[in-house]
Parts: sequence; structure tokens; C-alpha cells
Amino acid sequence: MSIPLYKPYLRGNERAYVDDCLDSGWISSRGEYVGKFEAAFRRFIGAEHCTSVCNGTVALHLALLAAGIGPGDEVIVPTLTYIAPVNAIAYVGAKPVFADMCADTWQVNPMDVAGRITPRTRAILAVHLYEGPCDIVALQTLCQQHGLALIEDCAEAFGTSVNARHVGTFGDASTFSFFGNKSVTTGEGGMVVCRSRHLHDRCYLLKTQGVSPHREYEHNVLGYNYRMTNICAAIGLAQLEAAGVILNRKRLISQFYRKALRDLPVSFAPLREGERHSHWLCSIVLDDAERRDPLRQHLAARGIETRPFFRPAHTMPVFFEPKSYPVAEALSARGLNLPSWPGLSEAELAFIADAVREHFAGAARRPALRVVSQ
Repeated sequence: MSIPLYKPYLRGNERAYVDDCLDSGWISSRGEYVGKFEAAFRRFIGAEHCTSVCNGTVALHLALLAAGIGPGDEVIVPTLTYIAPVNAIAYVGAKPVFADMCADTWQVNPMDVAGRITPRTRAILAVHLYEGPCDIVALQTLCQQHGLALIEDCAEAFGTSVNARHVGTFGDASTFSFFGNKSVTTGEGGMVVCRSRHLHDRCYLLKTQGVSPHREYEHNVLGYNYRMTNICAAIGLAQLEAAGVILNRKRLISQFYRKALRDLPVSFAPLREGERHSHWLCSIVLDDAERRDPLRQHLAARGIETRPFFRPAHTMPVFFEPKSYPVAEALSARGLNLPSWPGLSEAELAFIADAVREHFAGAARRPALRVVSQ
């Protein structure tokens, strides 16, 4: 077999909607699918205001700009994250201040965040990492206590909720990614979600070259071309129509892995009361870091693609700090993402589970399990 880490689920109206764009000639950033996609997304997550953009990284850039973050400001961000939120902080001239993680949840530690607040701190950039949410309520409380902006990076968290409230609706602004490996994809694309109309209007102004809404070709602020195309939005609308199916399949796949590998020396992200996880990438953390890379090699030899956890941002040359963030470093060294795409078949899941079990000498045989058929 050859099993990739991820493949998009394209079994709905994607082709029909894209053909409609081609037939109508509306293939750039103007066209009816942009508005339809934004409205459908807003309804799905229960947001006040949404504006689509060309990828998740520029969504972060816009959110920080609109929030007034700039040179001399500090923004607290987890060190264990994809590099995009850290880069976006640097884009606006602010300083990323790294925080460590919680060993039990794999998410940013609110207590560590609290200890890093200084008079220069202007915002907390909360990242919902891998399968589940960070403690967004605790971070929201910190921001309220200290007068800070709260920005949520929900790139990996479409379908994740806390107390029946979708993530991305807690912060002043939040961002989503629709890259090809995300649960809902537009190929490349992103969304900025704002609590206030003022912040939303600011994001829209900045993403459209700063053009005046009142006078043609008048540009009063430095703007950017961060718009989503009508074709990408058409794909996104079709994906949202299938979102329930996609998320349900991913939950079933996560349940399979948790049962099939439960007696091995690995841990899964905890499923806490009041939380609903997206299970974007099904992830395991090995008890022994020395076994992580040999396991990856073992699976690769059987045609199974995996991915290690992100490297902590403070270890990157561009953001290097000679400090230790022990939990983030330990998780990074021991973490592994397994194939997680919704179209995985029962046979493929069994093959992956058997291959993982083969690596651990003396492990019991895989129990008989079933998932929903394709």
C-alpha cells in the first residue's frame, strides 16, 4: 500500500461549482461564491463577521494589523506551533514572546502565559494545536484582566468547540486555514473572523489594497492584495456542505486509532468534558523519544507517510532563544501524526495499526475493529 498523511475529501459539488465559475468567467476575486462561502462559514461556526483571504498566514497578518499590533509590542505565542503565527508577529514588527505547553493537553500553558505578561504585552496569540482546543477560556480571562487583545489561530481547529461554542468565536479576531491538508479546504485559502464590525472593516480594507469604499482608486492606507478567488471559494462552499460527513469520519478514524493502539507505549490527546475535537491530524506521543524516528522509518518502509510534531519556534535560527521550554521540547521530540484523511478505508486503517504494532516487540495483536464503510 501507499498511504499518504492526508488527502482532501472531494466528493461533493466541488467540480460543479468550479465549472460554474469557468462558465461564467468569474475566476478571480469577484464572483458570487466568495460571498456565499463567507456566509456559510459564518453560520457554521456561529461568528459575527468573516472575510476570506488567500491563505491562513495572511489571515494572521491581517488580524494583527487590524488589532493595531506593531513595533515595540510583545505578543505571547506558544513555542510549539507551526511557524506561521510567529512569522506573522514578526511581519508587523512586534516581538514574539514564547510560552511553554501543558504536558497533559499538549496545548499552551495559561499559567506560563500569565508569567510572561509585561507592560509591553499587547496580545496573546492562542493556537489550537493538532486535534483539540487550547484552554481558550483561561486565556480569554487573562486578556480581560490585563487589557490585551486575544487572537485565535484556528488553522487546525475547524470543527473544534468548547462548551458547544466553536473556537474562533472567543477572541477579538481569529484565523482559519483552508490549505489542502485541512479538514475543509479551498486548495489555498484562509478566513479572518472578527467580533466587532470595526475590526472586520479594517481587515477588509487592508486585504483589498487599502482602497477607499467611497472613491474609486483612492488608497488612503498601505494595503495588501490578500483576496480569495471565486474558484477557491466555490470549492470551499462545496466543502462546507460536506463538513458534517468529513468531521464525523475523522472522529471515527481517531476512535479507531485510540482503540487499536491503546495498549502500546503511546499517548493520545485527552478528550476533556465540554470539548469537541476536530481530530485534524490523529496524533500520538511516544513514551520514549528514541523510538519516534525508528517508528517513522518502519512505517515509511511499508508505504505509510507520517509527520513529526512541529519543532519549537524558539529553536529556529531566525527566532532562536538560548532558553529551555521543556514540555514543548519533549512533546516535539516524541510526537507523531498518523494518516488522518476522511477517505481512509477500513483495510488501510487496519494496515496502519498493524504496522505500528509490529514496531513494538511483544505487543498484543490488534483487536478486531470496524469503522463506517466508505
